[in-house]
Amino acid sequence: MIWLTWRQMRAQTLWTLGLVAAAAAYLIYLAGDLRDTYRLTITDCTTACDDAKHAFADAFGPGLLLIGLVLIAGPALIGAFWAAPLITRELETGTHRLVWNQSVTRTRWLAVKLTVVGGVSVALTGGLSLLLSWAAEPFDGLVNSRFEPLTFASRDLAPFGYALLAFTLGLVVGVLARRTLVAMAVTLLAFAAFQLLMANAVRPHFAEPVTETIEWSDANTVGQIDSFGIGPQGAGIQGYTIPGAWVVSDHITVYKGDGTEVTEDDITSCGSTPDECMTALDASFEVTYQPADRYWEFQWIELGVAAGLSAVLAGVAFWRIPRGLN
Repeated sequence: MIWLTWRQMRAQTLWTLGLVAAAAAYLIYLAGDLRDTYRLTITDCTTACDDAKHAFADAFGPGLLLIGLVLIAGPALIGAFWAAPLITRELETGTHRLVWNQSVTRTRWLAVKLTVVGGVSVALTGGLSLLLSWAAEPFDGLVNSRFEPLTFASRDLAPFGYALLAFTLGLVVGVLARRTLVAMAVTLLAFAAFQLLMANAVRPHFAEPVTETIEWSDANTVGQIDSFGIGPQGAGIQGYTIPGAWVVSDHITVYKGDGTEVTEDDITSCGSTPDECMTALDASFEVTYQPADRYWEFQWIELGVAAGLSAVLAGVAFWRIPRGLN
């Protein structure tokens, strides 16, 4: 069975191995270039170091973002082009009549396919994820925003779970749809929907977020105000960054020392700069966030969620394949 699986999958496997080898070679080159630049512009910096940090982030950020996007899309493509046709190809060509009437049972046939082909897809995706995490380590340490959706989903453990889930999803969709093109399209859409749902609706609730009151005078010490505005509805912060943390708050209302909201009239009557006015008003605000030290906890939880869903999908496939696929 292993030899037969290799013969059936060797073309796409060799193509994929070639692409993975090219990506790995580029990541190794990028790691060297990134570390050399970091040493010259950041480690050995003596003047205008903040400008050097921004320049370093601008130089390598877009490239790493693009690689992360490719790595996130990789499991979906493997699920669509490797897993979805595993069964539909047998059904559409009629070879299932021969394959599933041999001494090898359907359950064993599926187990070998799932173990060999699925194992290879997980190993390739996970290997690239770890290589990217290593290559981008100086950048990630400087930017310190590992909770960013694209960064979180393309680093460390999460891609292992994504690869396993995408493969079992494609397999089950193929079992149920019985048509290759339909199974491929549904797999891509379903996996994209899972990733969006995970990042926006599920991941923020892995643990109860922390809510902290921050005095205006300490705002740029604890973190950084990205945007601040004053209008008829009062003063508000649009975007507050805490190094390494995941800030869940969107619009943040600013309050005076007496607990009432800061209004436009308060700033107008102050007659000074907004920052000085806020300090004079003893202003503060509440921010809700996931602390930076929860990163690895969230990575393990996401891996566990993906693995659990994969186990359920694999169970569906093993239950379904001996029934009705004749």
